[in-house]
Amino acid sequence: MRKTLQTLLLGLLLAGTAQAQTTLTVITHDSFDVDRKLVAGFEQANRARVRFVRGGDAGELLNRLILTRRAPIADVVYGLDNSMLPRAKAAEILEAYRSPALARVPAAYRLDDSGLLNTVDYGIVALNYDRAAWAKTGLPLPRSLDDLKKPQYARLTVVPSPATSSPGLAFLLATVNHYGEAGAWAWWREARKGGLKVTRGWSDAYNKDFSKNGGRYPIVLSYASSPAAEVYYADGSDPKKPPAQAPTANLFLPGSTFLQLEGVGILKGTKQPALARRFVDFMLSGGVQADIPTRMWVYPAVSGVKLDPVFRFAEKPDVRPVKASVTANPQRLVDAWVTQVLRAR
Repeated sequence: MRKTLQTLLLGLLLAGTAQAQTTLTVITHDSFDVDRKLVAGFEQANRARVRFVRGGDAGELLNRLILTRRAPIADVVYGLDNSMLPRAKAAEILEAYRSPALARVPAAYRLDDSGLLNTVDYGIVALNYDRAAWAKTGLPLPRSLDDLKKPQYARLTVVPSPATSSPGLAFLLATVNHYGEAGAWAWWREARKGGLKVTRGWSDAYNKDFSKNGGRYPIVLSYASSPAAEVYYADGSDPKKPPAQAPTANLFLPGSTFLQLEGVGILKGTKQPALARRFVDFMLSGGVQADIPTRMWVYPAVSGVKLDPVFRFAEKPDVRPVKASVTANPQRLVDAWVTQVLRAR
């Protein structure tokens, strides 16, 4: 009897320890950032540990998930967007789960009715320029994509690659939508011939090559909200006395912007399906939604979330939807871009 009781108690202890040590692996793009206190609260509430893995820029992240789909390297993925959802669907890497919190996300911002990706946030991919560095060029600002491909502007511009970056892919889709395929390839070839720099990812383009951060290119592909981030992180900035304008500004050239919807989804093969679903709900919770804007500089998907006043520096243009025929098979366009632009002589 005594031995049986000891065995039972040991079994209960081991079961409790195992439950407490349950690990949920979440793979994200490199720009992911959420308050650690919020994550700790999720861990405590679910008696679990959340392990975050950075998967590179969003394009690299998707490639990794496809290559490892037979032996998934995570339970949940955050950071795939509307430009990548068709390829993720085709690869069958996601398991459908529609969070109840999607009821608070406007229909225009919902990624997928089946729940393969639940929209967490949205942003507007746009060209930015460094005001001070631009003033030194003595040039008027470009007024169109046709202007931007000219050598005097192309040599001052850096964009992340469509093959490995979600904003890069968004910009590629915008140019195809604007010019058509043949016209887009001609634009890209001429811009590259004129000196347009293409980097691996957004971080390289913005944090290394953009003149505001020590690089030599005063025009960069980023987000319409990036000027607000520049004010927020400015040295010596006083929230009570904001500057009259941000040190950077947007170039809303016709045909250059793209509405990007980012989501969270459950990977097929997860060993923690219930916990994964709760994490999806967590990403759409009020605390996380309120935390996202001043950490990742995108807009919360859930309606009614109050934004920091610094977002008055984040202009929101009227972005027209890209044609469905353009977004139907983005990978085909990326492959064509590699052939028609990168490998063109």
